[in-house]
Amino acid sequence: MRLLFIGDIFGHAGRMIVGDHLADIRSAQGIDVVIANVENSAAGFGITPNVAEELFRYGIDVMTSGNHIWDKKDILPYFERQPRLLRPANFPGAATPGSGVYVHKTKSGAECAVINLQGRVYMANTDCPFRKADEILAALPAEVKVRFIDFHAEVTSEKMAMGWYLDGRVSALVGTHTHIPTADTRILPGGTAYQTDCGMTGPYNSVIGVEKEPIIQKFLTAMPVKMEPAKGMVELHSVIVDVDEATGKTVAIRRHTVKGD
Repeated sequence: MRLLFIGDIFGHAGRMIVGDHLADIRSAQGIDVVIANVENSAAGFGITPNVAEELFRYGIDVMTSGNHIWDKKDILPYFERQPRLLRPANFPGAATPGSGVYVHKTKSGAECAVINLQGRVYMANTDCPFRKADEILAALPAEVKVRFIDFHAEVTSEKMAMGWYLDGRVSALVGTHTHIPTADTRILPGGTAYQTDCGMTGPYNSVIGVEKEPIIQKFLTAMPVKMEPAKGMVELHSVIVDVDEATGKTVAIRRHTVKGD
C-alpha cells in the first residue's frame, strides 16, 4: 500500500496547490491513500465545513488536525456527519466532538488505520499521547496491519521519543505543527517510517505561513500584531510511504515536494 501524507495545509494558497496537483501526484505515484493535516486550511487558523468539503473533493481520503481544530466554531457539528476528519485522539473529556482514529478502506479493499495524536510539551493540556497510542493500538483489529500516525507536536524530542516508543507497532509516524520540513526521513529498526516534521503546504516566503513583517515587529517590540496568511511562493510538502500490507512494516519512505507556479 502506498500512502501520501501532506503536511499542514495553510490557507487558500495551500488549498490551491493541493487542488492543482493532488490528482496528478496520485496518478503518477500510484497512491492508494491520501492523508493530510488540515488544521490551518481556513485562512491559516482552523477549518470550516465548506473548506473540508473542498479538500475532500480534491482527493484527500482522511484529514488530521491539531491544536487549531476548534478555531472555527462551525466545525463542531460537522464531526457528527464526517468521521474522516480527525481531531487528536488524546484531547481530554468524553464529550469532545469527533474521533482521533479512522480506518480507511482502499479501492482494493485493503484497510489503513489513521491515528491523530497531539504532544504535550509547550502545548495545551491533553491526555498522555503515549498511553493513548497504546490504548488505540490495543483496540484496533489485528487484521488492520497498516497504521499511520500524525503526531502534532511542538518539540523534536517528544516526536522522536514517540517514534522510538511505537517502532515496530505502527507503519509510520510523521510529525506536524512546526511547519518546517526536517531531513531525518528514515525507517526505524522495527519497520516504522519516521520523519520529525513533514513541513507545510502553503506560502514559504513567510514565517510559518503568515506575513513576515508583523511577526518581525512582534519580536522587535513584544507588541501584539494581526497575523495574515502570506502571499507568494507556495510549496506542497509531503511524504510517500510504501507499506507491506501483510506485515504492516514500511519498506520505503521519501519526501515529495511540489513547488507552485
